[in-house]
Amino acid sequence: MGKPTRWVTDTSEGHSEWYIERFRALAAEGADLAGEARLVDAMLPRAARVLDAGCGTGRVGAELHTRGHTVVGVDADARLIGAAATDHPGPRWLVADLAELDLATLGEADPFDAAVMSGNVMVFVAPGTEADVLARVAAHVRADGFVIVGFHVDRNLALPDFDRCVIDAGLEIEHRFSTWDLRAWHDRADFAVSVLRHA
Repeated sequence: MGKPTRWVTDTSEGHSEWYIERFRALAAEGADLAGEARLVDAMLPRAARVLDAGCGTGRVGAELHTRGHTVVGVDADARLIGAAATDHPGPRWLVADLAELDLATLGEADPFDAAVMSGNVMVFVAPGTEADVLARVAAHVRADGFVIVGFHVDRNLALPDFDRCVIDAGLEIEHRFSTWDLRAWHDRADFAVSVLRHA
């Protein structure tokens, strides 16, 4: 692993365990946890290959798996990956640093049709690695595929800085929305969902 992520440095002890139990409780209550997956599924061909980058406890990848896609989920936190494997068998869940991602070394050499980065992944990567993360994730996506990223723009990463990282990673912005259910982007929005393609 490379530099410590903000998930490690900016959260309190026990945060991962709290996060795991929070989403287990939401699922038990019947909360709608599939919004991101619905959007991604609508953009994909059937039986696509999807990289869930920064997958956390696996809720997005798991939903895409139930919709017939082949999913590989990656997160730097082994506790979250353990919860994903326990709660959502089917996808392949791997521990890896997104800033140094090389899935061929982990037996996943085939390219992906898309990569999804939901749950504020970009806000929690190690400071200064944002462009590296985007570049390494995009390197695993086929030339005509896409990377979709959603995060709160009022936290650790301002949107203009993210946009510069997109360019530095060899990507370009195809679409931007203010929510995962495709509400129009506006400058007052505190959340951005960006669809990225290879430049």
